[in-house]
Amino acid sequence: MLINLRRTIRIPFHPKPSLYIPLNLFSTSAPNPNANSTEPLLESQLKSLVLSHYKHGKFTNLLQNVVALPTVLLASCQNLTTPQAPNGNGLSPSFLDSVSKRFSIHEMGRELFENRFDIGACSVTMAAQRNRGESLVLPNLKLKVLIEAIRMVLGIVYDERFVTFSYGGRVNMGRHTAIRYLKNSVENPSWWFTVSFNREKFDQQHVNKLCLFIQEKIEDESLINVIKRLFECGAVRIELGSCFFGRGFPQESGLSSILINIYFNGFDKEIQEMRLKKNQEHPKFDSNELVSKDGVFYKPVKIYAVRYLDEILVIASGSKMLTMDLKNWVVKYLEGILELKVDGIKTAIHSAVSEKIAFLGMELQAVKPSVLNPPMSEKAMRARKKYIRQKEVRAQELKNARERNRKKLGLKIMSHVYKKSKRSDGFKFEYQIKNEVREIFRTWADETVQEYLGSLEERWDWYHKLSAGNFLSLRHIRDQLPQELVDAYDKFQEQVDKHLNPVKARRALEDEERRIKDEEEKKYARGTVEDLTKLCVKADAPIELIRKMVRLIGFTNHMGRPRPITLLTALEDTDIIKWYAGIGRRWLEFYCCCHNFKMVKTVVTYHLRFSCILTLAEKHESTKREALKHFTKDLKVFDINGNEEVHFPTERQVKMMGDKNLSDPKPVDGTFSLALIRLASDEPPYSCVAHFCDKTDTVVYRVRLLQNRLNVNPVDEKKWVPGMGAIDESLNLKCFPVCPDHIHDLYTGRITFQDIDCTSFVDGG
Repeated sequence: MLINLRRTIRIPFHPKPSLYIPLNLFSTSAPNPNANSTEPLLESQLKSLVLSHYKHGKFTNLLQNVVALPTVLLASCQNLTTPQAPNGNGLSPSFLDSVSKRFSIHEMGRELFENRFDIGACSVTMAAQRNRGESLVLPNLKLKVLIEAIRMVLGIVYDERFVTFSYGGRVNMGRHTAIRYLKNSVENPSWWFTVSFNREKFDQQHVNKLCLFIQEKIEDESLINVIKRLFECGAVRIELGSCFFGRGFPQESGLSSILINIYFNGFDKEIQEMRLKKNQEHPKFDSNELVSKDGVFYKPVKIYAVRYLDEILVIASGSKMLTMDLKNWVVKYLEGILELKVDGIKTAIHSAVSEKIAFLGMELQAVKPSVLNPPMSEKAMRARKKYIRQKEVRAQELKNARERNRKKLGLKIMSHVYKKSKRSDGFKFEYQIKNEVREIFRTWADETVQEYLGSLEERWDWYHKLSAGNFLSLRHIRDQLPQELVDAYDKFQEQVDKHLNPVKARRALEDEERRIKDEEEKKYARGTVEDLTKLCVKADAPIELIRKMVRLIGFTNHMGRPRPITLLTALEDTDIIKWYAGIGRRWLEFYCCCHNFKMVKTVVTYHLRFSCILTLAEKHESTKREALKHFTKDLKVFDINGNEEVHFPTERQVKMMGDKNLSDPKPVDGTFSLALIRLASDEPPYSCVAHFCDKTDTVVYRVRLLQNRLNVNPVDEKKWVPGMGAIDESLNLKCFPVCPDHIHDLYTGRITFQDIDCTSFVDGG
């Protein structure tokens, strides 16, 4: 059945005008870009441009002199562009044409310079469904360009001024970096607590305070007014206590992360001063000075803190009274100075050893070092010995094969020489093989000697035969023999002692065994002392919550066995596999830094894989065995040209996955909380909704959200999974035209709903 579709928001077409930008836009001594340039600024150039407006301790006129520049706006467009639009050698002409079709960069810069940019006209209000919640306001692509340009400028101003434990919204400062800091730097945690905020939206009072914080470093009334207008119209919103920051949801603005970091920057610096003060009161000694004469270990009192956007973790390696005082100060500062509402019940102190604490979607606990690096089990030791024996057997087989080949080669050479010499007095080779033969036999002899010298038993046997019981060693016999014979015998005995005496080799072997044993004893002693005196942080994946997610989505039944998802049978086979593959890969990437990563691998390789196979079997009305035979266990499919494709991670790939630091993977909430159902339409093709994508070979997909399909409110933690975010309900049943490249990236998790223009949806008639 065909569906009539109509686009709700039209993207106006603006021919690229040749406007003249006033020269006062570029009033700076730094190397300035040309106003009519079609090349975006590089990061280094933008940084130089921003720093050139730093005077008397403040940045001035950033909106008119930096943000409004066409080259800066073009760099913002480039940041928003998905990887398909630009080529590898900068911006392609097609991309510049794509930008000019949607809006004029020069006209937009003039509007910003003259303070007449209409933010409200660039915002689209989407009504809430089921009469629940507030309406969602989304910026269109033009406003997204402005937001990204402001974010770039604020990032240059503030990034180096943030403290080291401030994560999120910064380059190479993501979730995995924070977890790595907790695992490598935090020692002997005793008590800790996380700060939980009541679900609260930033109101006018918070926005005014945020603008005051910005005005401490930036003196630009126009920029402050733009930020206020973004909050007033709802295009940028900050809601503490929610679960959509850093997850790629459309309701999160690209400006939210850095604004949160700016708002909490004063709090971070106060914590940093407390940490430095505590370090001065309790200095850290050298490792050789830690143990006193009485065997008492010194553990300095330390304070650690990690903040990822609105998630705050405070750790103390001291008494509980110290932690209570620290908690009271934190709550007082947040509620008093920052005027935020802290949930006093959830903001509770926990023992780092006996209780787990949830942070960044993971579970943290203080454990002994031996838990993180356990000794090899007996089963592993047996497996290792078996592997070593198999390796020795294979080496012996290769050695025997080499000896057989050498023997055959030698016999062939001797036979050839014998035949040639028998037929004539002499023979000549057509080519010289003398050097090759000499090299072969020399290598053979060296290997034989090395093998012989490596055996102490054979060396001892021959040494005993050549040196013991010889009558030439008797003095009265030596006096009766010629001196030349005696000297030759002595030299021969020296060579026997030098090459065959096993005493030195035996001593070296014993010394090596003694050294290995001493190292093992020292390692055991060091590990025992560390287990008694040191605690480390262990990060685990919340397996119970993951299993609850799996049941909620429908991957498994109530008994925990894989089951099909009927809703996905409307998709193509490749799209079904890509949907499962996107969830599996993002789960593996997110939890790869966890200690119990193997359990997450089991969920992906078993539950998700066989749920996908059962879904494909239900679509084709076949059995599980038939679907498994057709698609194989790796879920292989073929493209239009008949080439084999594998989207779902294979078992070998999953097995080889491990810890990946310095990354900020987005949680998988945004992928499995929605399904994109393909629709048939007789309407003319639309352009792709991905940023600056002009492809018209699109397919219309309808958004089906998980919470609407289950009729569950994500705020209700009893029916929903705690800590699991959800896309705003306003996008439910909306239709988006997407090209094949971007729907592939959307399914596999390479892009999110933040990378598409959600205001350019179409409604089904």
